[in-house]
Amino acid sequence: MLSLSAYLGLFLSALGAATLLPLQSESLLVALLLGGAHPAWALVLVASLGNVLGSLLNWWLGLSIEHYRDKRWFPVSPERLQQAQTWYARYGRWSLLLSWLPVIGDPLTLVAGVMRERLWVFVLIVSLAKTGRYLVLTTLTLQLLPSL
Repeated sequence: MLSLSAYLGLFLSALGAATLLPLQSESLLVALLLGGAHPAWALVLVASLGNVLGSLLNWWLGLSIEHYRDKRWFPVSPERLQQAQTWYARYGRWSLLLSWLPVIGDPLTLVAGVMRERLWVFVLIVSLAKTGRYLVLTTLTLQLLPSL
């Protein structure tokens, strides 16, 4: 049961971290890796699935958010939204390779939805970026901190 809780906690942490919520999943992944009770590949898989699903939630919100842009409560000014759309139009879908970055990655996945990026392209590029980040973190953790 404790093992399932660890995986569920990592999944939820990674999912939340990929949304616009100010969460992070990397510290939990490192702690679980250092604990040594779970295979690294399984932890990377669970974290990646959660993180990609969280980004997919942002993409979906982006698809539906634009019809609210003229509402008073809309959280982004029309100028900022236009600026983000212009940036995405300029750099295109490959900018989603930066979706793993803090601060800019989560809004970038939302803008991809606003810009109507195709779902399969979005999932493919974001999966590469998010999984790549977790693989690098896992490799560094196991190589640099194996004795902890």
